[in-house]
Amino acid sequence: MAVGVATTLSVAVAAPSGAQGGPCGQDGSGSSGSSTGSSTGSLAGLGIPWLSGRPDGGVPQLTGRTQALEMVTGPGSPNETIERFNVSGTDLGIMWDGGAGQTLMAFGDTVGDCDSPGGDWRSNVLFRSADQDLSDGMRIDSSPLDAPNHSKQVIHGLLNLPPGSPIEYTVIPTAGIAVGADQYVRFMSVRSWDTPGNWTTNYSGLARSTDNGETWTVDPATARANTPGVDVPGLPAVAAGNENFQQSAFVHGADGWLYEFGTPSGRFGPARLARVQGADIDNLAAYEYWNGSTWEPDISAAADVIPGSVSELSVQWNSYLNKFVAMYTDPVKGLVIRQAEQLEGPWSGTETILSSVLLPSLYGGFMHPWSDGRYLNFVLTTWDRYNVLYMRTDLNGLQRAATDAADRPDPATTGEAQLLRIDYPEGE
Repeated sequence: MAVGVATTLSVAVAAPSGAQGGPCGQDGSGSSGSSTGSSTGSLAGLGIPWLSGRPDGGVPQLTGRTQALEMVTGPGSPNETIERFNVSGTDLGIMWDGGAGQTLMAFGDTVGDCDSPGGDWRSNVLFRSADQDLSDGMRIDSSPLDAPNHSKQVIHGLLNLPPGSPIEYTVIPTAGIAVGADQYVRFMSVRSWDTPGNWTTNYSGLARSTDNGETWTVDPATARANTPGVDVPGLPAVAAGNENFQQSAFVHGADGWLYEFGTPSGRFGPARLARVQGADIDNLAAYEYWNGSTWEPDISAAADVIPGSVSELSVQWNSYLNKFVAMYTDPVKGLVIRQAEQLEGPWSGTETILSSVLLPSLYGGFMHPWSDGRYLNFVLTTWDRYNVLYMRTDLNGLQRAATDAADRPDPATTGEAQLLRIDYPEGE
């Protein structure tokens, strides 16, 4: 088993409501849904093409500042993730600098052979890359395995249940960071997929690896409980404010603090901000929260920092813009960025990097941690192919003041960006 849980676990809660399913289309599910507002557990009757078929390797051909370069995963990927890791479909690909010259990538619900029982469903897998040439794609070097050519599920939830189980339906990474030689991943324990764009979490947990991602442990004391009645020894009680930190984004601050943005379950809430010293990342009592004017220890006092509907957030400094960049999925606009001189804000208005008009099934844009310049490299998932694309956008012309709160026009509506076609690998 990939994760050691330092306690004996028991379940004493009622089964969750809401549609359920798996990422090969078993009644319709995946990790965190499309940017159009659909949630993974409620897509079965909505005509999403992937749910009636299989993950594919179609690469969108776009005009404008944002381009899709290649598939990171799945059919047609130069990484051959099907042959090397039995990963034919997956999403997210949250990236962080793991140290030792590697980028680590955490993926959500993952499938292999969709003809196999359950589609070889794993709630998450992890890849490593030492590729330093970001201009032409991203080469994957390794993945934690549990059999030859088979990526294992690396993080298990506190209930230690297989994917698709009642109560803890799946466990999805939302953020990753290295602290010294250790790796940490924030993940959400999904209880149910609810109405479109909404889901319910049991808690947000923190997993730790001391061996570069091979094995992970989860301490119940590090979890922010969101649903009462989950009977896990050592799990803190539900507290006011926990609901606002069910999904995360980590940033190493130049001031020595480790910053954590938090958003609620689903994709319709703003982002708030916490900070902690790296050595105390696993001590919830050591966190401080920005209340709009100062830092304080009460999580319920955390103020909105990035307004609007923020989901699948990543944040990092960009030297070309000379500002922090926040990239996230907006359920109406698509993939957007905002800019700020400091993490507490103010944050500028939005710039649409890739419109949901062109790719209505897009979600989960995560920046490459080594991408720092005019060309911003990131990954993106789309529902209709359920695989991760490697993308690049040109930041030239996007310089703006952080106090400029105006949302700029969608390039798809101005004609700057168009979808020309989808190129599929040979044989599809």
